[in-house]
Amino acid sequence: MTETAQHRPGAGIAFIMAGMLAISLNDMLVKQLSGAYPLHQIVFTRSAVGIVLSLGLVWIEGGLRILKTRHPFLHALRGLLVVISNMSFFAALAVAPLADVTALFFAAPLFITLLSVPILKERVGPMRLGAVLVGFSGVILMQRPWQGAESLEASRLVLLLPVLSALTYALLQLMTRKLGVSSKASALSVYIQLMFILVGALFYLVAGDGRFVDESSDPSLIFLLRAWTWPSGQDWLFLTGLGLNSAIIGYCLAQAYRQADAATVAPFEYVGLPLAVFWGWMIWGDLPDWEVWAGMALIAGSGLFVFLREQRQRRTGVRSGSRAGRV
Repeated sequence: MTETAQHRPGAGIAFIMAGMLAISLNDMLVKQLSGAYPLHQIVFTRSAVGIVLSLGLVWIEGGLRILKTRHPFLHALRGLLVVISNMSFFAALAVAPLADVTALFFAAPLFITLLSVPILKERVGPMRLGAVLVGFSGVILMQRPWQGAESLEASRLVLLLPVLSALTYALLQLMTRKLGVSSKASALSVYIQLMFILVGALFYLVAGDGRFVDESSDPSLIFLLRAWTWPSGQDWLFLTGLGLNSAIIGYCLAQAYRQADAATVAPFEYVGLPLAVFWGWMIWGDLPDWEVWAGMALIAGSGLFVFLREQRQRRTGVRSGSRAGRV
């Protein structure tokens, strides 16, 4: 790309904080609905509502002409990554506590730091690399490798789903940083909503009658593939709220990574950890085990160290990679 990326850290941080609040509400509502509706129905309905608001933001930011892009393949790939990230996260959410799944997902900023080297051509010094390794030790701790599978609340396969979600999320946010140079945040949100609608419709055509699942299946698989059900009146409100919220999430996250570089924005996503603990305790009475608390501390602590290190280097005017302050 020939355009120059902007760097407005204050705006990027404000947008990521708003986005994380919206994400915490989204996760709470999806877990609440996971016992009655299939994941692909929730995703389809949410995006069908959300795209209306997203198109309204498109109109405000410049009209339908801003949906034109020179990179349709990259936008499609970004949309596919966010679908994989969301569905793997939500499939785990149907089985495991909200705080546990969210804490494992927060390996994403660590992945962002590592992947910014080959994708954004940024440099990661030994201090930041060490902090990333400490963070990943927290991920391992939360997998409880010393325990037998029968003693775990969710299978290790389920506990790996949020890690897969974190990896694909990191990839899509780094792509947002590149694509956001030439695309508005509202347009990026519309592309994602369209991909969710497409994937949800395909799931309905293939598995919408529930033919591939029975009650003896794994709960995550049941959530993914159960038959569509006509929502009740109250659930329509929840689904509509999810749709409006998804448009806010898509816009805020895209805008955050358009306004500031990945290393500045990513650590502030950790506000989602206390929000997840709060919703899990408030609604389901779940409080994390010591392994989860320790894993949270390691992951969040390493991410904050990476952020502070990056900010210190930015203040000293070190230049490397594509922007100042990359170390």
